[in-house]
Amino acid sequence: MNELLAHLLDLLRAQGWLMAVILLRVGAFTSFLPAFGEQSVPTRVKLVIAVSLSAIVLSAQPVLPPQPGYRSFLSLLASETVIGLMLGLGLRLFVMGLQTAGSMMAQATSLSQILGGAGVEPLPAIGHVLVIGGLALAMILGLHVHAVLYLLMSYDVLPVGRWPDGADLAQWGSGLVAQSFRLAFSLAAPFIIISLIYNLTLGVINRAMPQLMVAFVGAPVITFGGLALLFLLSRQILTVWSERMFAFLTAPF
Repeated sequence: MNELLAHLLDLLRAQGWLMAVILLRVGAFTSFLPAFGEQSVPTRVKLVIAVSLSAIVLSAQPVLPPQPGYRSFLSLLASETVIGLMLGLGLRLFVMGLQTAGSMMAQATSLSQILGGAGVEPLPAIGHVLVIGGLALAMILGLHVHAVLYLLMSYDVLPVGRWPDGADLAQWGSGLVAQSFRLAFSLAAPFIIISLIYNLTLGVINRAMPQLMVAFVGAPVITFGGLALLFLLSRQILTVWSERMFAFLTAPF
């Protein structure tokens, strides 16, 4: 029994610091990981997820430097946390793009908020539906597996103990932000076009019959049209969104 405990202590001394270094990057990444890092997920659950992902990454044996000293570990604490946050934010931008698309759709179709401010993130009704559907679809398609592969690829591009280059980081981040807004506009384009046609039609009718309150008559039409369009296009919207996100996970850098 004593020999077993001694063996476990030696293994902990040899592998414990590796787990700690990996947990720095994975823990920061998990805090922004879609579905797993949502604000509604309890902190203890996030911690268990971070430790589980760290164990999986450790089993793949990424290239790590020898056991660092006290000062070197402080440097690793800063660099690995920054890299993990950067990786998580890059993936979180796709969820933000879906939220932006939902807000644009709701603005175009005059749909009010759901639950008011009771939600963690107050979003229009369309935004809630799209985000929940998108996260559920991502989990079904194996987001956790792609997230582990994403982390393993990051160790090849951003090795442990090396700070990311500021210019490269700014270029990578600005490209992802631009891609997120392009994705949001493309997903919301049918709703914006329908809203433009609707408002032009109301303007023509109001010009022809000024005495008719066309805004009150047409308000239910645009609401019903927005819901009907969401029912018809939600599958295509989530399909395009998931394809873009998993294409990024396949070649993030």
